[in-house]
Amino acid sequence: MSFERKTVMLRGDAPGTVTEFTYYVIGPENAPEKVHLQAALHADEHPGTMLLHHLLPMLRQADDQGRLRARFTVMPAVNPFGLAQHSLRHHIGRYDTNTGVNFNRRWPDLFAAIRSQLSGRIGDDEVANVNLIRSTVARWIDAQQPRTAAEQLRLLILREAHDATFIFDLHCDDDSLIHIFTSPELMPELQDLADWMGAAATLTAADSGGGSFDEVMPQLYRKVAQASPGKPVPMASATATLEYRGQADVFDTLGADDARRLWGFLCGRNLIDGDAGSPPARMPEATPLEATEVVRVDRPGLLAYRVELGERVTKGQPVADLIAMEGPEAFMSRTPILAGTDGFVLSRRRHKYVPRGTNIMKIVGTEILPSRKGAYLLED
Repeated sequence: MSFERKTVMLRGDAPGTVTEFTYYVIGPENAPEKVHLQAALHADEHPGTMLLHHLLPMLRQADDQGRLRARFTVMPAVNPFGLAQHSLRHHIGRYDTNTGVNFNRRWPDLFAAIRSQLSGRIGDDEVANVNLIRSTVARWIDAQQPRTAAEQLRLLILREAHDATFIFDLHCDDDSLIHIFTSPELMPELQDLADWMGAAATLTAADSGGGSFDEVMPQLYRKVAQASPGKPVPMASATATLEYRGQADVFDTLGADDARRLWGFLCGRNLIDGDAGSPPARMPEATPLEATEVVRVDRPGLLAYRVELGERVTKGQPVADLIAMEGPEAFMSRTPILAGTDGFVLSRRRHKYVPRGTNIMKIVGTEILPSRKGAYLLED
């Protein structure tokens, strides 16, 4: 039995500053599989933290009863630096105010970091290859000398996550239905996760262009496999970003139900010896992220939506109006904003005043959009 609360003191970048970071390690040390769960990497996104608040007592009870079949690392608020960022009573948790970098961008390319150490060592034994890759990553992490507090935190997270069979990064959108981002090789393997979550969409991309956390391990295994033709290199870490609705959707009822659903998935995968409950309804199959339109405005204005979350739309249909805030027709004229694809409305921007270039909506379609193919796919 093991339910351990870990506290790490992260040395700050200014004299006398230290940040306390708390997380949990649960379950048998010799478990054959590991699950890494983290929330609030974007520190202003808290539905996942509420979910893990409800899941932790369930894991502790299962551990007390000897029913955990995997080892769990649980980081309910994985970004203490972002939690501390406030300006004029507004929480700024998405971007590092010191660098301007999105906390979920520019994670390291582990293949580039360890490629030379793996050269000529990938063999014909799949398990041995995975163990080799993981041990090489662990040595690389241990050899790093972090230059900043943010690098300390990233290395700590990677140290705990790199050898996990399942890595789930819990986020939310602005105003949204539940959805998933993951790698194409992991579908339909993770269809049961989408079903248990009740995900309206599962969006896949091999490389979305931003170096996000959920692509670190899949990129590593994909690149090792590409560099080792004929050798068995599996996608050994099933990694996904789980988007739990919108920023305002932090409620006990939702968090408890989301925790129950994630519990069902974990039981269904035999990671916990427990009752998964009634089988969930089948949710939509995965679609390429390139088939999702990110609708942007080409001028500033005040939004007036014409469609609701989940509503199906057709290409050319007005989905919102933009009320002018300047010019001869200021505060009187409206410009329709048109859908660029057939699909359904997955997310919307909550704040209705928008500067030029703001992304206001995602529409999930099934046909890859020419403007998205080979492009930077994230909203940032």
